[in-house]
Amino acid sequence: MPDAPEPAGLDGYATRIEALARQLGLEFAPVEFELVPDSFMTEIAIYGLPVRMRHWSFGVRYIHQLVHQKMGNSHMFEVMFPGDPCHAYMAEHNSVAENTLVTAHVLGHADFASRNALFLRFGAMAGQHILEQSAARAQRLEAALQRHGQEAVEAVLDAALALEQHVDIHAELHRPPYAASSVPAGVAGKQDRTGVDDPFAQRYRRLPGEAAALAAHEAARARLAQRPLLPPQAEYDLLWFIARYGPELADWERDIFLAVREESFYFYPVYACQIMNEGWASYWHARLLREARFLPPALYLSAIKSHSDVVRPYAGEHQQALAVNPYHLGFCMWEHIIEREGLARARQICRDDDDFSFIRNYLDGELADRLGLFVHESRRDGETRLANRDLRAIREAILAPKYNYGAPCIAVTLLNDDGSLVLRHDHQRDGRGLDLERAEQVLAYIARVWRRPVTLHTADFRGTPRVLRSKTDGVPEPPAPTVPPPTPAGSPMQH
Repeated sequence: MPDAPEPAGLDGYATRIEALARQLGLEFAPVEFELVPDSFMTEIAIYGLPVRMRHWSFGVRYIHQLVHQKMGNSHMFEVMFPGDPCHAYMAEHNSVAENTLVTAHVLGHADFASRNALFLRFGAMAGQHILEQSAARAQRLEAALQRHGQEAVEAVLDAALALEQHVDIHAELHRPPYAASSVPAGVAGKQDRTGVDDPFAQRYRRLPGEAAALAAHEAARARLAQRPLLPPQAEYDLLWFIARYGPELADWERDIFLAVREESFYFYPVYACQIMNEGWASYWHARLLREARFLPPALYLSAIKSHSDVVRPYAGEHQQALAVNPYHLGFCMWEHIIEREGLARARQICRDDDDFSFIRNYLDGELADRLGLFVHESRRDGETRLANRDLRAIREAILAPKYNYGAPCIAVTLLNDDGSLVLRHDHQRDGRGLDLERAEQVLAYIARVWRRPVTLHTADFRGTPRVLRSKTDGVPEPPAPTVPPPTPAGSPMQH
C-alpha cells in the first residue's frame, strides 16, 4: 500500500521519484523532460540529435530503424542528452508506467554523467549545451546550401560523415596547428665529425651524372627546409587534419568538418561507457521503483515488467543470445559489484572507469558463468558454433568492436610537396582488414574535398598488404552506412 496520497499522473510521480533519487544520493544537473510523437523519437535516435545537419545517410538509417520497429525488434522508450541542463525525450505512446520507469532511468544516466571522468572531460571540451550548438550548426549548413548548392555541400558532408569516428580522443578538441620544426633528421648529406664531406663522398660526387642528382637532392633539401614535414608524426585525427591543412578548403567547408568532429567528441563518452552507463541507469531505475512506495501496485508491476524486457539477455523466449545486451550485462555487473563491495566503491568505479577497464576488472568468472557468456564463431556455410568460454577471450570479444571508436586505425602519414596525401591503416594495431570496396568509396570522398590524389596503405581481410589510390574520374555511388552513428546517452532505450 502507498504510504502517501497518490500523485496525479506522470508529473506527480516524476517529481517524487526525483526527490527520492536525491535522497538516495544521486547527483545530477536539472533534467528537462518532454513528451514527443513516435516519429520524432525515431528521428532523434537516427540523427543523434533533435536538430542536426541534413544528409542522405540519415534517411537510409531512418528506413532501417523503421523496418526493425515494424518487425518488433525494438521498442523505443527514451532519448537522453547529458548537459546542463540534461534533455530527455519520452515517447507519447509509452504508458504512464513505462514513462515512470523512463524517468527513473534518465535520472540514473544524469547521475552517471555528473560523476564519470570521461563524461566530465569531454563535456568540458564540447560544451554542456549540445542541442543549442547543433541547431546553430544546422542553420549555418542551411545557409551554405542556399549559397553553394546541394551538390557542393553534400560532397563535403559525404567526406566528413564518412570520417566521423576518425578523431583522436586522446587529444584536445581545440587544438593549435603543428609547431614549426627543423629539417627532419637524415636529410643532410653524409659528413664526417668535423662537418666536412668525407673523401668517399667527394669522389662519389665526381662520378658521371652525379652532379645532376646532387642538384636535385639539394633542391629537395631546400624545399624541406622551407616547409617542415607534415604531419610530424602519424596523425589519427583525420577530421582535424583535413580541416586544418586541406589545401583548397573554403571556410564553410572547414566549418563542416570541425562541426562533425565536435559532435564526435561529445558522443565519445556515450560510446566508450555504454555498458557501464546503461547498467548504472538500469540499476537505479529498478531500485528507485522498488523504493518508491507511493507508486500504486498495478503501476509498479507494469513498470517492473518493462524493466525485465529491457534488461533480459535476448530478444524472445527460449533463444540463445549471440550478442551482448548492454542493459543486461551492465545491470548484472553493477548488482554484483554493489552486493560484494558496496555502493561507495561502485561510485568510485563509476567515476574512474570506462567500459574497457570495467569489463576487464569486474567481469569475473563467477558472473560470466552465471550469465552464460561465451565466444562464438560463424562459418562461411552459415553454421555458428561455440568457440570459447575462456574469461579473457569473453572480455576481449565484448570489447573488440569498441576499440578506436569502432573504426579502423587510419592515420595521415605524409603530406607530399605536390599536395597529395598518404594515409596508412594500422591493421596490426586494430586487428582487422578493410572492406576494400567501401574503403575505395571513402577514399574518393576524401579526394573530392582534398582536391589532390589520396593514397591509402592497408590490408584486405586476409591481411595481404594493399595500396588504394583515389580516382580522379567520376563520382562514387554513396555507400550504405554499415556502422551506426554515435548515439546520445541511454538512447534509444529499447528492447
